[in-house]
Amino acid sequence: MDRDQILEALKEVQAGRMAPEAALKLLAQAPYEDIGYAKIDHHRGLRNGTGEVIYGAGKTAEQIVAIASRMVAAGGRNILVTRMDGEKAARVAQAVPLFYDAQARLGVVNRVPQALVGSVVVASGGTSDLPVCEEAALTAETLGSRVTRLYDVGVAGLHRLLSHLDELQSARAVVAVAGMEGALASVVGGLVDCPVIAVPTSVGYGASFGGVSALLSMLNACASGISVVNIDNGFGAGYLANRINRMKGIDEA
Repeated sequence: MDRDQILEALKEVQAGRMAPEAALKLLAQAPYEDIGYAKIDHHRGLRNGTGEVIYGAGKTAEQIVAIASRMVAAGGRNILVTRMDGEKAARVAQAVPLFYDAQARLGVVNRVPQALVGSVVVASGGTSDLPVCEEAALTAETLGSRVTRLYDVGVAGLHRLLSHLDELQSARAVVAVAGMEGALASVVGGLVDCPVIAVPTSVGYGASFGGVSALLSMLNACASGISVVNIDNGFGAGYLANRINRMKGIDEA
């Protein structure tokens, strides 16, 4: 359960529409549920504001189903499953309600429509970076952020990026995704007054060393206000961008 769900339950008790025993049952699964091969942290949303995310790589479809089913039974919704291939997704979808994006290799179990707030921009250097971009964008959207996608706006054609200054400068966080030399993050950092989250990708020719070249460029960016996540880590960037976007004290209208 997340904070909003618990607060809603407490208000139901206060209004007399829910028995205290029913609310107690909802809260009873602290701190976690042990199912042998996994210890499901049902109260992570209460502590962190965002529920537990299932890392799909290395897990069987049956394990993903069992974990997701227990989370749904405990009131979980919009449960992210990252790095899940299409074959696993097809098997998971037979057991639990699943939205799946093959490009991002990302699934959402028990997807529930929600109002999106704020403004996160996800920008890519090139089209080859889109799988990582979509992982970031869908993560932020699933967690409740309004996302604008600016794709293929790399520095090889800088005018493409500059034509979107309004979107960039109205964002609360920008995710800059690029391979090759990773220059996009530094350029974006010089244009905006919000945090920039740089994501190096493994896109590039031989001397890019699977994304290490972009990683080092981003770590050494001359523009201030840039943080860097791991190579191809769109999920981590989208998660952080959402957290920045939804910080306390920021108007969510």
